[in-house]
Amino acid sequence: MSMFDLSGKVALITGSTKGIGKAVAMRMCEAGAKVVVSSRKADACDQVAAEINQQHGRNGAEAIAVPCNISDKDQLQALVDKTMAKWGKIDILVPNAGVNPFAGPAAKIPDSAWDKIMETNVRSTFWLCMMVMPGMVERKAGGSVTIIASVSGLKGNTVIGAYAISKVAEHQLARNLAVEYGPHGIRANAIAPGLIKTDFARYLWEDPVRRDKINQSLPLRRFGEPDDIAGAALFLASEAGAYVTGHVLNVDGGSAVI
Repeated sequence: MSMFDLSGKVALITGSTKGIGKAVAMRMCEAGAKVVVSSRKADACDQVAAEINQQHGRNGAEAIAVPCNISDKDQLQALVDKTMAKWGKIDILVPNAGVNPFAGPAAKIPDSAWDKIMETNVRSTFWLCMMVMPGMVERKAGGSVTIIASVSGLKGNTVIGAYAISKVAEHQLARNLAVEYGPHGIRANAIAPGLIKTDFARYLWEDPVRRDKINQSLPLRRFGEPDDIAGAALFLASEAGAYVTGHVLNVDGGSAVI
């Protein structure tokens, strides 16, 4: 398992107090990393960091809480600065936080909802990468970025179209970063989760009729769990994924091939 060992690494994960982000933080700390837990609410950050430390804190692996609203550029910079002040580096970046305030046909989306989706999911992710990756270059020790995108960015969508467009942009951001930063030994990838048991899809997996219909449509016949994404993120951040960059990894139970 040494190829998956993250001992001595520092991982910054946004949106990490629940769902996919929390699972990623848990598994990276379990693999030996120092982990920054971040979301908008300070009390939630504190609670999850304490939970991670109780379960996985050992031999240098630990978690700290740094609340941040990723839509605010100053707060994003403070998130990076506090991480650097604590541990002096960021080896692993996982931009996971995102929003989708609208579901429905394209003709009905308010400008405010469109702007929020694009500013939060695309611009803030770009900001954060640009705050972290130059430091990786300066340290000359490599690094990895794994953007949590979505399988919705692979197909047309009549319900969450603006969200899907923002996720396509994240896919391309990962590819662009891979090309630009690859010569410095820094890898950039994206994960495209399918339907995962998180709050985002709760209305689907808590409804027995919808859940059964979706399960029967998927090759693996089940919704994904947050740990399914965490395992992929651990692979991409570790030496096991050392020759993978510029890739969008579908972790979707096979939904992209049907």
